[in-house]
Amino acid sequence: MWNGKRVSVIFPTYNEKDSIRRETEEAFATGVVDEVLVVNNNAAPGTSEEVAKTRAREVFETRQGYGRAIRTGLEQAQGDLLVVAEPDGTFAMHDIVKLLAYSGDFDYVLGTRTTRTMIWEGANMGLFLKWGNWAVAKMAEFLFNSSILTDCGCTLRLINREGLRRIEPYFTVDGNSFGLEMTLLVMKHKVRFMEIPVNYRPRVGVSSVTGSQWKAFKLGCRMIWMICMFRLGVQGTKPARREAPTP
Repeated sequence: MWNGKRVSVIFPTYNEKDSIRRETEEAFATGVVDEVLVVNNNAAPGTSEEVAKTRAREVFETRQGYGRAIRTGLEQAQGDLLVVAEPDGTFAMHDIVKLLAYSGDFDYVLGTRTTRTMIWEGANMGLFLKWGNWAVAKMAEFLFNSSILTDCGCTLRLINREGLRRIEPYFTVDGNSFGLEMTLLVMKHKVRFMEIPVNYRPRVGVSSVTGSQWKAFKLGCRMIWMICMFRLGVQGTKPARREAPTP
């Protein structure tokens, strides 16, 4: 609970069997988290067994995709303040308190992993990823004349119910660029937001995207295209057609 508001943490999981239990326990250990919702997106065998050892609630999303898992989590979470994070060990769960500290003034609070002193030794944030994320974020900041942005790919973020209500009808992305779509919709629809530095630690296991520079480069190109489409008004202006729920 934070200032009388319930706090939910959403963990989309696919290949985080070896870290999901620890991350869940760390989230509850903050003392402010009321609910941890694990969205099992066709996750590795053994994931459910690890989740069952915790107080987390597990839901299943059979439609594949990082963005699809987060969208399901946002739909299913019961809190007033919704925190999204990857449960792969890269984020320090005590940073949730930092996001909450700004939640009284902003509807959307976004982390940044590009602050040098917050990048832990061994974290996957070399020159290519750090400055690539920074450059794409600065492109969006410039084109939308927004608040400061220094990281286009940080998963750790918080949104309140009002902010989510304003942007959720426009969600279209199911894949890895969903995080950027969320931020662009925030800017497009004038939702108040702030970016703050967060810790970035070594990952448990290998990422399916940032573990390959070629995949990361292709994702960066898709993000640049998306920013251009949003700026031209091609995306983010018409509510998306609602999908039928999974039977």
